[in-house]
Amino acid sequence: MRKIPIAALSVAVWAAALVAQSALASPLTFDDFLGTGRLSDPQWSPDGEHIAFVITEYSLETNKGDSDIYIISAKGRDFRRLTHSEGRDNQPRFSPDGRSLAFTSSRSGESQIWLLPLDGGEARQLTTLSTGASSPQWTPDGGHIVFVSRVFPDCADDDCNAKRLQEEKDKKVKAKVIDELFYVHWDEWRDDRRRHVFAVTVAGGRAQDLTPYPHESPTIALGSGHDVAVSPDGQEICVTVNTDKNAAWSINNDLFVVPVTGGEWSRITENPANDNHPVYSPDGKYIAYRAMTRPDFEADRYRLKLYDRENDESLDISGDLADKLDRSVGSIAWSSDSKRIFVQCDDNGYHSIYRVEAKNGKAKKLTDEMYTSSLIVSPDGKSIAFLRQSATMPYELYVAKDDGDDAVNISRVNEERLAGVEMNPLEPFYFEGAGGDRVQGWILKPPAFDPDEKYPLIFLVHGGPQGDWADIFHYRWNYQMFAAPGYVVVAINPRGSTGFGQEFTDQISGDWGGKVYEDLMLGLDFVLETYPFIDRNRMAAAGPSYGGYMMNWFAGHTDRFKCLVNHDGVYNLESMFGATEELWFPEWELYGTPWSNPDMYAKWSPHRFAAKFGELKTPMLIVHGALDYRVPLTEGMQAFTAMQRQGVPSKFLYFPDEGHFVLKPLNAQLWWQTVYGWIAEWTGGR
Repeated sequence: MRKIPIAALSVAVWAAALVAQSALASPLTFDDFLGTGRLSDPQWSPDGEHIAFVITEYSLETNKGDSDIYIISAKGRDFRRLTHSEGRDNQPRFSPDGRSLAFTSSRSGESQIWLLPLDGGEARQLTTLSTGASSPQWTPDGGHIVFVSRVFPDCADDDCNAKRLQEEKDKKVKAKVIDELFYVHWDEWRDDRRRHVFAVTVAGGRAQDLTPYPHESPTIALGSGHDVAVSPDGQEICVTVNTDKNAAWSINNDLFVVPVTGGEWSRITENPANDNHPVYSPDGKYIAYRAMTRPDFEADRYRLKLYDRENDESLDISGDLADKLDRSVGSIAWSSDSKRIFVQCDDNGYHSIYRVEAKNGKAKKLTDEMYTSSLIVSPDGKSIAFLRQSATMPYELYVAKDDGDDAVNISRVNEERLAGVEMNPLEPFYFEGAGGDRVQGWILKPPAFDPDEKYPLIFLVHGGPQGDWADIFHYRWNYQMFAAPGYVVVAINPRGSTGFGQEFTDQISGDWGGKVYEDLMLGLDFVLETYPFIDRNRMAAAGPSYGGYMMNWFAGHTDRFKCLVNHDGVYNLESMFGATEELWFPEWELYGTPWSNPDMYAKWSPHRFAAKFGELKTPMLIVHGALDYRVPLTEGMQAFTAMQRQGVPSKFLYFPDEGHFVLKPLNAQLWWQTVYGWIAEWTGGR
């Protein structure tokens, strides 16, 4: 159902139209939510006339997502679909002459590189590796494709890899003998394969391994997602790698260069902290990249740096971003003349674009109160394109001038589907947190809101803990989905949150249940005093990961909530240390290991307050996935046992086929149904 157009109406007719529109609109449903097209990975054509991008759509019938590649003119015309396979088509990359598009596709089974002629004709498969292929990039002469594949480092060719894979598949005994850490990561058990960078001619043939070393290249952890770059002259690649043997407790990513024809690699950064996201300047003089300064801290501020290729030295040009604005650098893109660098940064609940002068680090903010991502610069340098989202709009593609002016939505993929859906905007508020610090939060009013009514509250706590609640259309913890049944939603960015300065982010380390808990409770006090339409007697709280930790903390420290929803939350800091995979995280956050600093683990572990669960008796829904190796399943099991053993109303929603996130459509549907039912049961719903 489309909204009534109101741009040309008189004031009186406009008011009447709003009343009619409100009557016709309906809250966001799960079908609306699942059915939105999810845009990603925009890429500008070499002539600057078109932009290719990916749309992923999810289906309850197939219980999976399907991605295809689309193209649109930079002026928003000639929108068309380029691929139509049942598999996932992703990562479109234009050839330098603009006549072909390289992309990855699973249409033949394993993900491989395909080439599509843009003047007509069928796509042809370029790679046939048993280990698959991803992340294609063209060399500037258009003769080769550089890509990534997970291979056995001791295999010299694909025949060896194929044989090893088949042997693993045919084994009747599936037991593993493990002699080092990092044997699991996120949601998978790691085998002996490692990511390597390859190059293959566009004509096809044998692919050459450019990084035949025992390390993950590009890195598997704490990279940028853009960790392989090809030089403008096509002579070398730059790749992010962690060569430390103790990679399970090291974030020491560095940049290496290697000839595109193969050969020995050379380390170009020696920083003991995390370096990543290399991007060559168009003139070939520099490599821009991001660098942290503190070893072992994954949430340190990224500074913008340049590696001077001629003089073999790194230059810090973070300038205004770090020293004046106190913002951490996100994605990086050069201007065509190599004089400016465009970056995106977390910024007070948004993701802003800044333009930085390469010679002195002077920064200019180009977007305000926008959440942007996937920034690309036109070949002539006069325009930028990016994805933009908000709490009321899934990602859409925008084009603007290079100074950020005249931003226009050129895609409108989801406009018709969401036209009849009533979604209120997120409204920011600020309050005085622990120690008098200024803390930001968001409030979202439900559909058909009446200020004279009383509404139950859902109080959200984000994960990370170094993360944030931003003005986004989140595809898992969606504000509108929480508000749709008739709830007011409040989401607070307490200390530890990103985008509010590094000092604010730092203050959660070593203090997981301290000032951050005070911030949350003071924020709750503030909204109850400020917004009279919230019913203080019908409040629920929910959170994932660290937010789930805080649900366990709430259970032992407050009875303000009628119920809690704990998704993949930390319960026992001591036991989690022995089962999680990225050990640098707890060792930084809790100042050591459980045996070197047991008092810190005991002080902030929710399980130490389990006796209070039985006294406060706040009902809890616990959700956990068996494939979650970041916060392992036993954390949820222990919390459920503590609740059940003390007679506290509780349920355990267990997903045997999900990790830290619930990704399958039917599982997501069950998640929302269960969460809705639990909160309505204890708050009375609407």
